[in-house]
Amino acid sequence: MEILLKERIRELRKERSETQVQVAVAIGIAESHYQKYERGASLPNIENVWKLADHFEVSVDYLIGRSDER
Repeated sequence: MEILLKERIRELRKERSETQVQVAVAIGIAESHYQKYERGASLPNIENVWKLADHFEVSVDYLIGRSDER
């Protein structure tokens, strides 16, 4: 899960031309926490996975690699 999650959130963020700060603010976490998600140094809790999915308008299954359908 970790590898796909970090790759997918980075890809989705870049597609939307957003900064890490913008995404962190949008989901209500510190920039440093979000940076750890993109580096794969930390995994988000389920609440933050839901927030990321909502923010990027994709399914949780897509974010965690259970599906390739957004």
